[in-house]
Amino acid sequence: MKIGVSAFAWTTSFSEKFFGLLPAIREQGIEGFEIPVFDPATIDAASIRRAFEANNLECTVCAILPSGINPISPDAAVRKSSCAHLVRVVQVCAEIGAQRICGPLYAPIGYLPGRRRNHDEWAWAVECFQGLGDSLEANKVTLAIEPVNRSESFFLNTASEANAFCDAVAHPQVGVLIDTFHANIEEKNISSAIRLLGKRLVHVHASENDRGLLGSGHVDFPGIVAALNEIDFGGYLMIEGFGYSTDDSNKLGALWADQSVSPEDIASQGAAYLRSLLSHGA
Repeated sequence: MKIGVSAFAWTTSFSEKFFGLLPAIREQGIEGFEIPVFDPATIDAASIRRAFEANNLECTVCAILPSGINPISPDAAVRKSSCAHLVRVVQVCAEIGAQRICGPLYAPIGYLPGRRRNHDEWAWAVECFQGLGDSLEANKVTLAIEPVNRSESFFLNTASEANAFCDAVAHPQVGVLIDTFHANIEEKNISSAIRLLGKRLVHVHASENDRGLLGSGHVDFPGIVAALNEIDFGGYLMIEGFGYSTDDSNKLGALWADQSVSPEDIASQGAAYLRSLLSHGA
């Protein structure tokens, strides 16, 4: 297993302004850094790739659908443009040098029609992600589908649902991400969800129940790491927590994160905590 940290601790809009973070991240023994890609047109892929290569850091991408993009929209034109958007995200991911995209890419965060998903929406999503197969193969990119909690999406909430979705898509480069923040809400047992997914689990967001410092809340990280060892997970434990600072309006923790916990704390203390679990074979 490798340890990484998400740029979400600092910002939702990664640019050259944040390149100065990378040397310190690497000096802490962190191997990967995950950047947000919402609108591919805003990404300077070449400069980001150079910055990561210069610091010997692996890049992964977390993508969230921007306004107007919805693969399960009842409007066929919106669905078509949404699938084209996802193809472009895959291409930009490859241009950056990243081999993994993750996120809840089946529907926009906050799209909550007040009912359960229907057969048409399932079929539209499956068709869209099957259509990504050629692009994933050509660009050597793996997609990790992220189930999120019921307050953020109605489409996929659990590992079991994500597993069934991957069964339907049936492409070897489409797998599942477990985010321990969401799983802490939706799963009966996170370790059991990990075992259920097995090799289909390709990415993990390590996030405390309040998105704060790992190990400071009630998520069972020792049990999670033990389950990951059982399935021989070799991917990233990507720390996704939100520290507090006042210097970036695009910071997710600006309104509610613990004011005593900085983005740097999220990264350094989180990595130290995970490293201690891995070294003891939790």
